[in-house]
Amino acid sequence: MRRASVADELRIEQRRDVASLSPGERVLLALKLGSESIELLKARSGLSREHARRALERRRQSRRRPSACLEALLA
Repeated sequence: MRRASVADELRIEQRRDVASLSPGERVLLALKLGSESIELLKARSGLSREHARRALERRRQSRRRPSACLEALLA
């Protein structure tokens, strides 16, 4: 049996920590992480906060799988 890597152990610990949060705390964590992502991109790229937010949104949208249902409705 393979021994878990440090990354695996950290991932398990992080999942356990998040699972122990209340729904409201999870929402606050998600908002905090999103804000931190915007600030990191802003600092790294020199973009304004709004442009960094839009860049992350475009990146997220580009990774989504197209909806066959939506395409059928629009066709």
